[in-house]
Amino acid sequence: MAAPWYENDDFWAALLEHFFTEDRWTAAAEEAARAAKLMGIAPGAAVLDLGCGPGRHTLALARLGYRVTGVDRTNLYLEEAHKRAVRDRLEIELVHEDMRRFQRPAAYDGAVNLLSSFGYFADRGDDLLVLRNLRASLRPGAALVLDLYSKELVAKNFSANEWSECPDGTLWLQQREILPDWDQIRIRWLFQKGDRKREFTFEHRLYSGVELRDLLHTAGFGTVTLYGSLDGAPYDRNAQRLVARAATSTA
Repeated sequence: MAAPWYENDDFWAALLEHFFTEDRWTAAAEEAARAAKLMGIAPGAAVLDLGCGPGRHTLALARLGYRVTGVDRTNLYLEEAHKRAVRDRLEIELVHEDMRRFQRPAAYDGAVNLLSSFGYFADRGDDLLVLRNLRASLRPGAALVLDLYSKELVAKNFSANEWSECPDGTLWLQQREILPDWDQIRIRWLFQKGDRKREFTFEHRLYSGVELRDLLHTAGFGTVTLYGSLDGAPYDRNAQRLVARAATSTA
């Protein structure tokens, strides 16, 4: 049986090479500041960045004075985050772990899961497990900020085929297909530069605002507020993202 797509390290290496441009690294500073504001925390607070990738927001939060733990299953990304932390003299904790297994009871004052780092797994129950682990890892009254591209936004902006050119001249083809019942989207990526060609196919679960809110409640979170961006705009027809702020109950 083939391994699931998210265990293919070549996929994540291609993403690091072509998606995480310097512009995206620069944008992380403002994104982290907005996420911290939504969490309602002050510098010095302990923050969990679950699915931290190469550490864009982990490092940005550390620069703002937070004590940050970044968790990811991809060693290449943790190595990139460590390299940049050493270069910038930032103290962060990096943990190599599957998000379905990481839990530190009541250890954090806030948590983030950003840039659609949620909904990877074939079993919907695994998404619920991730949220339950996040809730358990938060202290009473702490909040999770979860950022993804919702079912409503996919329906509004759907494009079956899209070409773009990466900064190094690599052509990037994206082909998208909605799977039955709007449960998932299947995406095929083709990277080509000269004779070098790499192709990846993956599926991502789609959540509407209501579905995500209900899942967060099922996971044990208390108040859940939906926004249309990290700056706290309403989740309405002008939304750019689906951002959920989910708070744990106070003790």
